[in-house]
Amino acid sequence: MFRRVFVANRGEVAARVQRTCRAHGIEVVQAVSTADRAAGFPYVAEADEVVELGPGPAAKSYLDVAAVVQAAVQSRCSALHPGWGFLAEDPRFAALCRAHGVCFVGPDPAVMDLMGRKLTARRAARDAGLPIVPGCLRPLRDADEAAAMAEQLGWPVLLKADAGGGGRGIRRADDEESLRRGFVEAEREARSAFGHPELYLERCVVGGRHVEFQVLGDGRGGALHLGERDCSIQRRHQKLVEESPCPAMDAASRERYGELCTRAAARWRYAGAGTMEFLRADDGALVFLEMNTRLQVEHPVTEVRFDDLDLVAWQLRIAAGWELPDATALEPHGHAIEVRVNAEDPDADFAPSPGTITAFDVGGEGIRVDTHVAPGATIPPFYDSLLAKVVAHGRDREEARTRLVAALRSARVEGVATTIPLLVRILEHPDFVAGDYDTGWLERERAAGRL
Repeated sequence: MFRRVFVANRGEVAARVQRTCRAHGIEVVQAVSTADRAAGFPYVAEADEVVELGPGPAAKSYLDVAAVVQAAVQSRCSALHPGWGFLAEDPRFAALCRAHGVCFVGPDPAVMDLMGRKLTARRAARDAGLPIVPGCLRPLRDADEAAAMAEQLGWPVLLKADAGGGGRGIRRADDEESLRRGFVEAEREARSAFGHPELYLERCVVGGRHVEFQVLGDGRGGALHLGERDCSIQRRHQKLVEESPCPAMDAASRERYGELCTRAAARWRYAGAGTMEFLRADDGALVFLEMNTRLQVEHPVTEVRFDDLDLVAWQLRIAAGWELPDATALEPHGHAIEVRVNAEDPDADFAPSPGTITAFDVGGEGIRVDTHVAPGATIPPFYDSLLAKVVAHGRDREEARTRLVAALRSARVEGVATTIPLLVRILEHPDFVAGDYDTGWLERERAAGRL
C-alpha cells in the first residue's frame, strides 16, 4: 500500500477516502479551496496535511490541473485519489500525475479516454459483446441528419452530448420540431459544459430502469463484478435513491449481465473500481449506456451487502499492484437502499440551501451514514449540495425500507433546508413499496402532485 495519499477532492468523498486511509495507516494530504478550509468540515481538521489550491470556485481550485499535480508532488505523496466528479475521469490529468511520479488511483488514461466519450464507449461495448441502445456510432453532422435518423429509429429519441456527463447535454425529442429545437439547446450546453459540441442520437427507452453493475479490474486482464444497483429514482438525470439488488431483476439475468460486464472489463484491462450503466426495458433486456471509470457516489449500497467490503481500499490495493479479491468468497447478503440527503428545498424547485449546520443527528438500526458535515460546518454555495448518504441494510427489501424510513423520520438536520421530507414520501409511496418505478417515475409523480 501507499505511505502518503493526496486526496484531490472535497466533501463527502474526501471524508470517505480519508476514513479508509486512516484504517490502513496511510497519511492523508487533503486538497482544499479557501471556502472549504474556512467551512469547519471535520475531514479538513483530521487530515495529516492540508494544501490550499485556490479560491472557492472549482475552476480556480479543484479543477486547476497544474495546481493539483504540483501540490501532490510538493507534498511528497506517492498516490493521488481523485474521488468522483472534478478531475476523476480526466485522462490528461491521470497521465500528468503519472508523468510526475504520482500514482493515479484509477484506470489507465487510455481506458479512461476510451470510456470518456460516449460514442467510443458505445463502439467498445458493442465489440465486447455488450448490447447497446440502437442509435449513432459517430457524431451527428447537423439537425437534418438527426431528423432522418430519428425517423429510422422511431420516436421518441434522445439527443446526447458525446462528451457529456452528470445529466447535462441531454434532450428528449418526440417529434421533428422538438428535435430541432433540442439539437440547438444540447449543442450549446455541450459546448459550454464540456468544450465539445458533438452530439449523437439514440432511441429513447420509455419506462426503462437505470441498472448498473459494479466491477473491479486488476489492469492485467482480471476482473470480477459485485452485482447490480437500481438507480432509477432520478430528477433530471440526477439520482436520489439507489438500491441493491434491483427489484425487477431475476437471478438468471443478474448472472448473465454480470458475466458480460466482467468479460468487458477484462477485455479492456480495466484497473480499479468502475461501473457499467444500463437501461432495462420492460421485457427485461438491458442495453449499455456508459461506463463510469471511477468510484460511484452510491458505492456504499454494494459495500454493505458484501459484508462491508471496502471499495476504496481495493482501489488503493489495485493501484499498488495487489491481486483482486477471491470472487468465490464474495457473497452478497440481504438488501440495501441508499438516499442522498442534499441541502436543497424540494418545495422551491430544489433551490440550493447553503448555510451553517446547527444540528446533525441521523442514525438507527442497520443504518450507515456517510457524511462530511457536523454541527457548526458551513455549506458553501460553490459546489454540489450533497450533505450525506443514508444507507439501510436489511435481511430483505422491506426491512431495509422500513429501517430507512425510521432513520429519516427521526433525523435532526437543521440550519439548511434538506430533501429529507421528499425522500420519506418517496420511500412510503405505494409504487416504491412495490418496487414498481422507472427513470421517469419521480417527475411524473411530482407533476401530478402526488409527491
